[in-house]
Amino acid sequence: MSKTILEKIHELQSSGQSFVVATLVKTLGSAPQEVGAKIIVGVDGYLDGTVGGGKVEERVILEAKRMLKTGESFDYASWNLQTDIKMTCGGVVHFFFELVQKKPVWEIAVFGAGHVSQELIRTLLKLECSITCADPRVEWLNKLPDHHNLTKIHTETMKDVVATLNPGTFIASMTMGHAFDLPILIAAMERNVFPYIGVIGSDSKAAVIRSDLKKNGVSDEWIKKLFCPIGETIGNNTPAEIAISITAQLLKERERLKS
Repeated sequence: MSKTILEKIHELQSSGQSFVVATLVKTLGSAPQEVGAKIIVGVDGYLDGTVGGGKVEERVILEAKRMLKTGESFDYASWNLQTDIKMTCGGVVHFFFELVQKKPVWEIAVFGAGHVSQELIRTLLKLECSITCADPRVEWLNKLPDHHNLTKIHTETMKDVVATLNPGTFIASMTMGHAFDLPILIAAMERNVFPYIGVIGSDSKAAVIRSDLKKNGVSDEWIKKLFCPIGETIGNNTPAEIAISITAQLLKERERLKS
């Protein structure tokens, strides 16, 4: 299997998609590809790889899409290229199909791309999660690494991003200040679908935020759930150690919600 196919499989697994990997495991006579050739098929069809193109590949894709629809985990097919596939060559091909089911994706939204966010996102990218980062400062977004599990959103109105997030997303607000954090928190709490909402800051900032949330009609129930200051009480105040403390808290809450 080529490195490209391996990378694509890993990428798809990380993104939470379901897909089928079809492998040519045996041939007899003339065949359009070598044993070991692979193709990846998603719900909408071809994603990567090749098992020879043309009619045989079309048949493989149809079989893979059938499995994605039925949820069948494995399949084995043996086709005569001439009588079954209607190709001129007369070989026989044997394919093994494996369905890779999507995993629940842990989604995290980080508002702000400043110093702590830079460290936090780099730490989170080592885990199995999907991250969205929004910031009005394109130069800070550009400092973040390019990664298939990271979506960067350049916007002047970060609170509007909240409406695009899937239910169950963990939210960490680490913007340029209270005036930016507050609209994000209000929007998140109004949707009532996010299990974790945290904001960076001191104890004094936390008191101001909770007071302002109450003034804006947010319920006491949601105000009590707010994580502020965000992160576990470990480490020092350097961006790297704050990021580790936040990651620890996110993991702790993720596991608590599973139990």
